Amino acid sequence: MPRPLSAVVSLAALSLATGLLTASPAQAATGTITGLAGKCLDVAGANSADGTAVQLYDCNGTAAQQWTVGSDGTVRALGKCLDVTGSSTADGATVQLWSCTGGANQKWKVSSGNDIVNPQAGKCLDVTGNNSANGTRIQIWSCGGGANQKWTAPAPDDGTTPSAPMAVAPYLYNGWGSPPNPTTVTNATGVKYFTLAFVLSNGYCNPQWDGGRALTGGVDQQTINTVRANGGDVVPSFGGWSGNKLESSCSTASELAAAYQRVISAYGLKAIDIDLEADAYNSPTVQQRTVDALKTVKANNPGLKVYVTIGTGQSGPDTSLINRAAASGLTVDAWTIMPFNFGGAGQNMGNLSTRAAEGLKNALKNAYGYGDDQAYRLMGISSMNGITDQNETVTVNDFRTMLAYAQQHHLARLTFWSVNRDRPCTGGPADSCSGVGQSNWDYTRVFAAYTG
Repeated sequence: MPRPLSAVVSLAALSLATGLLTASPAQAATGTITGLAGKCLDVAGANSADGTAVQLYDCNGTAAQQWTVGSDGTVRALGKCLDVTGSSTADGATVQLWSCTGGANQKWKVSSGNDIVNPQAGKCLDVTGNNSANGTRIQIWSCGGGANQKWTAPAPDDGTTPSAPMAVAPYLYNGWGSPPNPTTVTNATGVKYFTLAFVLSNGYCNPQWDGGRALTGGVDQQTINTVRANGGDVVPSFGGWSGNKLESSCSTASELAAAYQRVISAYGLKAIDIDLEADAYNSPTVQQRTVDALKTVKANNPGLKVYVTIGTGQSGPDTSLINRAAASGLTVDAWTIMPFNFGGAGQNMGNLSTRAAEGLKNALKNAYGYGDDQAYRLMGISSMNGITDQNETVTVNDFRTMLAYAQQHHLARLTFWSVNRDRPCTGGPADSCSGVGQSNWDYTRVFAAYTG
């Protein structure tokens, strides 16, 4: 059955900024850090000696449970730092209290999904064995979204705006597939941002949801209102696989820019995604029209994030649009590939996705003259959870592979099609489930650990 594919996202990971170590962390917040079974992160015996175990314990209001979370990335108690023993990055490495050194093993970020991540290891603060008994040691472990990795921590107000406010924003599609209530997803996973699909043409140069629903007043407006009421935001995605595309229906770049602007102005948007697929991508005329229109949009909307999403092969994407954009002087906030529908079952989709992402990195370096780090920070991955249209299986573990890659290289976006599908199958309509055995929102929980 024909269906919209894709990806776009914007950034959503509320994270603590890392900076230079100071004697006491500037712009800090102090309080308890609560986790599994409502118990507290605790310094064993209230002992401030280097090497003291950090454990789970009943909350008791003592100084051993008062943690200062600083914008320098440290998490401190009793005047010392939360530390990964031996600077290990291995699953199961315990955490301890240690004199603050400024080392990477003492740096932490809090994700939008309530994970506490050590960026050096790319792993999450974890209650060993999912055991809520008093005295259970705390360790680091590959991020999996379980309750034993979820923490409520005080958040410092450092007066800054996150550079990537919507990195994790799974697709939400109102066209079919029993769309879930975004509040349900947010409450279960912590994810507050969604890529809302798709803005299309009604056959003319006129933007509508799915080419037939008015921009305001309907279910899509209600979804946006709900997401924003929960403290999040949406990234409308223009295009996708099927339907009439504005990029083809508008006859000039100025008309296309005006169509984009109607949507931007209707919702006061902070980010948009241009998802060029199928015939729209294959036309040089449409590519150039889109590039020129986006230059106008960026000039008229300072601060607006512009993402471009394209298909890819196993070794990277067709580079025609990237090269055209670079030659025309268009820079965007993220180029995102969709690493699926390669064809054939039985492949390791996590490894193939990171391989394709390396191809995207090389394409950006060649087109724009970027170094590796700059290229990584201007790219993204938009996967598909479960069984793809070509019978590949993208597993939850494949999502963990992509998460680790994104953490290592600080990708601008990490998203997937779709949250509608992030449920076990119950015989519902198309795109209402993943096709694999899972619990609700398993895939979303993995990406929720991303901190940018």
